[in-house]
Formats: sequence, structure tokens, C-alpha cells
Amino acid sequence: MAGGNASGSGEARTPRSKTRPPPTFYLPLNITLYVCLLANGLAAFFAPIQDCDEIFNFWEPAHYVQHGYGLQTWEYSPVYSIRSWLYVSLHAAVGKLGSLFVNSKTAEFYFIRVFLAVFCAACQTRLYSSISRSINPRMGLIFITIVVFSPGIFHASTAFLPSTFTMYTSMLGLAAFLDLQKGGPKIAQGIMWFAFGAIVGWPFAGALILPLIAEEAVIAVFSGSLGSFSLAVLDGALRCLGIAALEIAVDYAFFRKLVLVPWNIVAYNVFGGQGKGPDIFGVEPWTFYIRNLLLNFNVWFILALLTAPLLLLQVLFSSQPSSVQKFVRSITLASPFYMWFGIFTAQAHKEERFMYPAYPFLALNAALSFHLILTYLGSSNPKEIVGRIPTKLKLIASLFVVMLAVNAGMLRILGMVTAYNAPLKVLEPLQQVDVAQTGSSVCIGKEWYRFPSSYFLPQDMRAKFIRSEFRGLLPGEFPESISPLGRLEGASQIPSGMNDLNIEDPDKYVDVSECSFLIDSYFPGREATELEPHYVLDDSEWKALSCASFLDTAQTGLLGRLIWVPDLPFIPAKFQRKWGQYCLLQRQATGGVI
Repeated sequence: MAGGNASGSGEARTPRSKTRPPPTFYLPLNITLYVCLLANGLAAFFAPIQDCDEIFNFWEPAHYVQHGYGLQTWEYSPVYSIRSWLYVSLHAAVGKLGSLFVNSKTAEFYFIRVFLAVFCAACQTRLYSSISRSINPRMGLIFITIVVFSPGIFHASTAFLPSTFTMYTSMLGLAAFLDLQKGGPKIAQGIMWFAFGAIVGWPFAGALILPLIAEEAVIAVFSGSLGSFSLAVLDGALRCLGIAALEIAVDYAFFRKLVLVPWNIVAYNVFGGQGKGPDIFGVEPWTFYIRNLLLNFNVWFILALLTAPLLLLQVLFSSQPSSVQKFVRSITLASPFYMWFGIFTAQAHKEERFMYPAYPFLALNAALSFHLILTYLGSSNPKEIVGRIPTKLKLIASLFVVMLAVNAGMLRILGMVTAYNAPLKVLEPLQQVDVAQTGSSVCIGKEWYRFPSSYFLPQDMRAKFIRSEFRGLLPGEFPESISPLGRLEGASQIPSGMNDLNIEDPDKYVDVSECSFLIDSYFPGREATELEPHYVLDDSEWKALSCASFLDTAQTGLLGRLIWVPDLPFIPAKFQRKWGQYCLLQRQATGGVI
């Protein structure tokens, strides 16, 4: 890698000599793993679920596989079949394993999350090791600082989403391409990991390998090793076919027909046709990802964008010789993030999770940029302006940037957790044996998109929807079954009222009189409507079993929405966070149904 002690592609392909010192890590691998485990473990227990797709498209189907019932979205209808049952089943298997050690479905939920935290930590440590050994140990340290303290990684690390899964496989695939081996990088292994993410997780993530494999092809042509490169690609392709065969087999068991889910996902999102496709669920301005990544990575996002200009400046103005090969290698590693960011910025439908697969590349770019800046600042040449700046002053400036990024990230994480994790807490009273009754229902109206999944309900309780101002298509229910074979049969049935146009189905609702419990929120500044009355204030009909504070974004200023602001009396009113209530309500005994 260009700059300082970084090694480029030429060094990456040189066999290690007997006199070469062992790999250097600024932070030992075991300590790195523990730090990542701590950060991801906190996310597993405290990070709010930010996306209703995570709940209804993944937690609910996994619950169905495990427990025989759950809510079903149109994507799982055999008519459309654009979700991978292999991906869901892998998580359900983890939950089933957890059920051997824990005694509640809520504990199974957190067992799955902790497993994801551990797996993510292993991937992060793996990539940190490859960056430190193959590029530069200082870059490795910067990289791990970014992934541990960035809000984006905090939320993505334990999310039950295909984009998170492809973030894991992107880390493993990138590590394989960076790894030193006598013949060069582990091309077949890298292809396998990127393909695993694309086939089982999200097919678009496969594009991230293109700059890496293109560079290897060019090197193979000019080095005369095209034959060995072709064999490695063939090896990787055969591994891809094996993964695809497993994916098709599992999906066939559930859908009872031959489908290629990755292709269905691409066809729906790219070739959906007029009035179809993801745009019907909302569009965002081109600045969406700029604002989002500034929130989730702050300084590091800016540095990630500056990678290519800094590399070019280094080549043009550096007094140290820098080979073309090292420059090309650096640009290759920086390209996937630019490519991903550009492609998805151009799309009208945007969501935060779409950036997850590129997070490792964003962190790598930022680490490279900061490493280049530190290398420049480290110059002691009196003929250069930077060489005449006192060393202590340069050190203070560098530490200021790091501390600014770390503290901004931690304030954002703390702000999100304290503001929005109420849905993970309020359903706890339902686990008490004297509260929930067999056959009772928990109803959701305007808070449908924050329902934390059936894992938080007792085994004999079901989630139901009541009417609200929302006018899109809500999930239905999988056919219930107590046997694994019955669940496969149920998943293959075509549900009624499903469509890919987000058209409302009135049959998805029950009358509020049928509800024994109700999840609702109350914000003082929000007016009630006929379909969304203030159930929390209706003491004659409902009593609050559990309530937790939830940020009132309409009444809170910009600063309070962006980061954590302490609820202290000396904080000016315009900066204070304003709160509503997120509650679990139980119907009063005199009100009818119990």
C-alpha cells in the first residue's frame, strides 16, 4: 500500500524470507477479538431494531421455523419467493440450539443476536489481521477503531438482515484477497465468501468483488500466470455452484418448486416494471446516504471519500518514490466503496441497510486515508512546511481527530439506544404466568412497524393488527403447525390477500374488541384521530402494564435527535430531548374481553 511502511501488491506476492520478522499487530489479536466482542455484545443486548423488514421478513419466518407460527409477508409467498429460506433457517437453527440452554423465546432472540455478535467479531478480527499483516499494522489499528466505535457498525453487527450477512462475508472475502500465500492471494476462497453472501444473503453484494477480481486478472495476464488464475477462478466457481445447489434445495423444500431466489430478488428490484419494484415503498433524495453515513461514521466517512484524491496527491507530490503497482493496488482496494456508494446513491429507493455490505470497505478507505495523512505529518524534512511543525502539535491534531470521531460515535450510539429501545422492554410482563392467558391476542395499530417480533410473546399468544392510518399491505400469518414437516407444507401454501404492489388487504385486521392486550404509544404533541385514539389515556378501557420512554422526534430539536443529550435541568430547553410513552396495555376487567 502506498505510503509509509504500507506494502503494495508487489510485496503482497513476494514469498516471506526466512529473515523476515513475524507479523506485527499494534493490538494483539486476542485483545482485538475481546474488544469487538464487547462492542458487538452491547449491540446484541441494547441496539433497537431499526427496520421493520428485519422483524417481518426475517425474525418472524425464523420464529415460524422454530415454533410453528408467525407473521408472513408477501415476499414469502410461493408466487413471489424473493426471500431465502436457507438464510432464515440458519438463524432458526441457532435459535433452536439456544432453546437447549434458555427457557424463553425472548432469551432465544438474544441468543441469536449474541451468536451474530460473536460471528461478526470473528470476521472483524480476521480482516484486522489481514490488513495489519498484508498492508500496514497502523492501518489495521485505525480500521479496528472505526468498526468498534462507529454507530453504523454498532447497528449492523447484530442485525438479522441479509445486508448484515453480506457485510460478514465481505470482510471474510476481502481478508482472503489480502492474505499472503506463496502463490498470491486466496482467490478461490475470496470468490467463495463473496458468492456465499450474494447467493444466501443479498445478490447485489456480489458486485463488491469486481475490482478485486479484475486486478487479479490483469496481474495474471502481465505476470504470465493466467493458467493458475483460471484454475483458482474455476475452483471458486465450483464452490459457488455448491452453495447455489444448497440454496435451491432448501428453498425447494419450503416453496415446493424450483426457484432461484437471488435471481428473483434482482428481477423484482431491477426489472419489476411500471408501478412495481422497490420505489413504491418510498424514494429519497440523492443526499440520503451522505447524511446517513455522516451520522453513522462522521469523520471516517469524509476520510473514506478522500481516499482517491489523497492517493493521487501522494503520487504527484510525494518526495518518496511510489511505484505504479502500489498505487494501482491502493486504488483497487478503495474502489469497491466508491462503486457501491455511487450505484446506490443513483437509486431512488434508499435505506440505511443497503450500505451495510460496503461498511468494511468504507472503514478500509478511511483507515488508508488517515494512514496517508499521518505519513505526511510524520515527515521531518525541514524543506517541507509540515516538517517544520512541532511533533507534539501534529500528535495533538491527530489525536483530536480520533477522539472527535470516537466521541461523536459513542454519543450517537447512546442517543439511539436511549431514544428507541423501548419496544425491546415493554413486553416483559407477558412472560409472567398470571398475566397472559391461553388464546389471548396482542394487538398493534399505529405501532405495527416497531413490533419486536413473536419471540417476545408467550407460546400461546398471537400478534394481531388493528386498523390505523397506515394504508399499505401488512403481513398475514403462516399456517400454524406443530411438526417440522407441517411447517414446510405451510410455507408452500399460497396465502390470500398478498400482492407486490403494497395494496392494503382489509382481511389482515381484527376488531379492537377482540384484543386482550394492545401495544401503543402516546406523544403529548400528537393529535388523536378516529383510527388512532390515545389508548394510553383511556383508563376506562385499558390499563398500562408496562411503559418506557420513547423519543418524541416531533418535539425534540435537531441536536437531541442526532446524539445523546443528558436530561439535566441546566440544559437549555431547545436542546433537551422530549419524551413520549411506548406502552403495553391490558384491557380492563370491566371492559369486556380478557
